[in-house]
Amino acid sequence: MAGPLLRSLWSTTRKSLSSVPTPSIHSAALKPYACALSRSLSAAPAPSSAAELASPGGALDPGRLRNVAVIAHVDHGKTTLMDRLLRQCGADIPHERALDNISLERERGITIASKVTSITWKENELNMVDTPGHADFGGEVERVVGMVEGAILVVDAGEGPLAQTKFVLAKALKYGIRPILLLNKVDRPAVSEERCDEVESLVFDLFANLGATEEQLDFPVLYASAKEGWASSTFTKNPPDDAKNMSELLDAIVRHVRPPTASLDEPFKMMVSMMEKDFYLGRILTGRVSSGIVRVGDRVHGLRKTDSGVEKFEEGKVVKLMKKRGTCVVLIDNAGAGDIISMAGLASPSIGHTVANVEVMTALPTIELDPPTISMTFGVNDSPLAGRDGSHLTGGRIGDRLMAEAETNLAINVIPGLSESYEVQGRGELQLGILIENMRREGFELSVSPPKVMYKTEGNVKLEPIEEVTIEVNEEHVGLVMEALSHRRGEVTDMGPVPGNVGRTRMCLTCPSRGLVGYRSVFSSDTRGTGFMHRAFLAYAKHRGPLGNVRKGVLVSMGRGAITAHALMSLEARGTLFVLPGMETYDGMIVGEHSRDTDLDVNPVRSKELTNIRAAGKDENVKLSPPRLMTLEEAIGYVASDELIEVTPKSIRLRKKYLEANKRKMMRNKPKE
Repeated sequence: MAGPLLRSLWSTTRKSLSSVPTPSIHSAALKPYACALSRSLSAAPAPSSAAELASPGGALDPGRLRNVAVIAHVDHGKTTLMDRLLRQCGADIPHERALDNISLERERGITIASKVTSITWKENELNMVDTPGHADFGGEVERVVGMVEGAILVVDAGEGPLAQTKFVLAKALKYGIRPILLLNKVDRPAVSEERCDEVESLVFDLFANLGATEEQLDFPVLYASAKEGWASSTFTKNPPDDAKNMSELLDAIVRHVRPPTASLDEPFKMMVSMMEKDFYLGRILTGRVSSGIVRVGDRVHGLRKTDSGVEKFEEGKVVKLMKKRGTCVVLIDNAGAGDIISMAGLASPSIGHTVANVEVMTALPTIELDPPTISMTFGVNDSPLAGRDGSHLTGGRIGDRLMAEAETNLAINVIPGLSESYEVQGRGELQLGILIENMRREGFELSVSPPKVMYKTEGNVKLEPIEEVTIEVNEEHVGLVMEALSHRRGEVTDMGPVPGNVGRTRMCLTCPSRGLVGYRSVFSSDTRGTGFMHRAFLAYAKHRGPLGNVRKGVLVSMGRGAITAHALMSLEARGTLFVLPGMETYDGMIVGEHSRDTDLDVNPVRSKELTNIRAAGKDENVKLSPPRLMTLEEAIGYVASDELIEVTPKSIRLRKKYLEANKRKMMRNKPKE
């Protein structure tokens, strides 16, 4: 009787799970039970299960654990590699890039948040951390790299190490991690053994320049095609059929990554590295157990470091212990030192805090993060079209959402400002753009200021953030790119042909962050979409002076109502339009870019006057060029200091900060500070 009942329950649970588009830990309240049911229904026990690896204390033996992060530049194949490793170890992969479970990650093809999962290989449990490659999400790398003892550095064998390879590698080496170098995409026709040797030499030089130790410089090298699903210790483009798997990489992890040095006999302590919120369980705290054993029902408390010492701020009971296995979240009874787990039961601890047994009063060292380099002001949408699309409109709701984001993402700082506005500090336009996109999808309406670079002053010298930029373009576009970057205070440090690509040039530059704001869309149009550009924060350096002419003036609406095709037809000669006929407009809204450097007030709602006289040519056909409809990232990079972006769930509009023309004229004549 129990068998059919269990199967019926499992069928119902599976159907309810299949309706969720992207499985994540946020469905933790339902998914652990589904995984547990699935295991109870399978007749044969899983080989090398965690129970067989347990030490006498009931927790996993630290000697059989390996904690590994996968680090790489954007698009070098980290998440695809994780897919293949999961599949190799028997996990069910529902779709490609299975760990990218946030909708924006799947749409844009990038990893935004770090993910932890575990796989079992030859009586060892491997805790794998997939990290973002983009420098804007560097905070995700910084907070998880302290949880691991090893790293797989994935480098595209065709492109070699790029700006963000250096960024993520520097973080790993700083923590004393010894990486394994994996040259990916070796199956491509342009990749030869000589090219792989060249890339290996470049990576070695990069290690040396970043101050790697002798042990770190002696890194093992593997060759792989994550897309094809194989890795090899020797260069090959087509391994034998019986070797077309990830066994060699998994063996290399077990062999080269040292197990965690941790004691099961000491009291339980854990540093919180990741935090998520669940509707049923409350806060789910994820981190690496640094010492001792934790069991469901144990009394624990939260500790944080303050100026006066260590402060205890909450005591509670461990309600649930969870671990990610493959793509499932499973419930566990206990966990030991060295393991990476998730727990529920405490409501206050956040990232960087310590959770420990009640008798422990010493906190673990906190996570060091790079400072934010850019800030934007988020405020209430006060345009004439406000309140039509969104459901969260007030400053209080916007503030609560931003504070919740700052709690789970340490790389973002939120500072309350005047009149229901909030200054949000982050690493770059992409990071803040993702936050704004998530908010508009949740039903928020808000106005956003253009990004402002955060300066420093040391010894009466003004310092600004400088970024390292790597650009690869066709030879015919080099002049355009060089001219544009010279206006933006860029300085070329290296330039030469791209190996294996005739007619391509690679340039390395240093450029102020303020000069790169909004340049990506200009770069795409200048290179006709054939170039690529990567950037990463380098250092704070002396202010390079004012930028050149990087943008023209705008066409500003001085009428309110529906935009007419008749009015746009006469405005086309004035510049590039951003709007379509039928769209709503209001005084002060930006409807296009002027062909000159000054702003121009126009009337886009003017309608055609009707008369009772018919004449040839009176009823001319209106033909308009397609307008430039801006995405959120383009808008963030485009707006000037006296402009705002109006963001609603259905539209993105550009507007002047002051909607009245007389007020704008008065502010323009006001002397600048």
